[in-house]
Amino acid sequence: MSAADHGSGPASAPDTATAAARALPAIRSGWRWLPLAAAVIVADQAIKAWMVHHFSPFERVRVVGVLDIILTYNTGAAFSFLSDAAGWQRWLFVLLALAVSAVLIVWMRRLRAASQPLLASALALIVGGALGNMIDRLTLGRVVDFIHAHAGNAYFPAFNLADSAITVGAGLLLLDAWRESRAAREGDH
Repeated sequence: MSAADHGSGPASAPDTATAAARALPAIRSGWRWLPLAAAVIVADQAIKAWMVHHFSPFERVRVVGVLDIILTYNTGAAFSFLSDAAGWQRWLFVLLALAVSAVLIVWMRRLRAASQPLLASALALIVGGALGNMIDRLTLGRVVDFIHAHAGNAYFPAFNLADSAITVGAGLLLLDAWRESRAAREGDH
C-alpha cells in the first residue's frame, strides 16, 4: 500500500480542490452572489403580484410596436411545453427547479467570488429565476407571464422576469465558458 492509501501522503488533485472549496469562507465563495438570486425572486414575485392585481387575464397594453404587457398563465414550461398535461407536470417542474437550484447553489459555494464573478452571477440569476417560477407553481399551480414580444404576425410566447433571469444567466454561462476556453487556448501558445 502507498502512503496515500493510509492518508499520510499528499492528497490527490481532486481531493485538494474539494477540501479547498469546503474550507473557503462562505462570504468569499460564490455564495456572495446569493443576494442577486434573492433580488430576482423578490422583483419577479412583486411584478407578478402587481400584474395579477391590476390586469385581467389577456388584458393587453402596447408598450412599443413589438412589445406588449399582457397577463397570461402557463401550466407548462418554456414555450408552454407540457401545458396540456393533466397536472402532474406542476410537481415535475417544482422538483426540477429544486434539484437544479440545489446543484447550482452547491456549485456556487465552491467558486471563488473574487476570481469567478461572471460564473457566480450567472448561476445566481438561474437560481433566482428557477425559484421565482417555482413559487408560482406552488402557490398558483401555474406561472404568471406578462411580457409579450412580437413582430408582424410572428409572436414569441409570453414570459416573465424569472424567465429573463434564466435566459441572461444561461447567456453569461456561455460567455464564461467561451472566455475560459479562449484563455486556455492562449495559455497553450
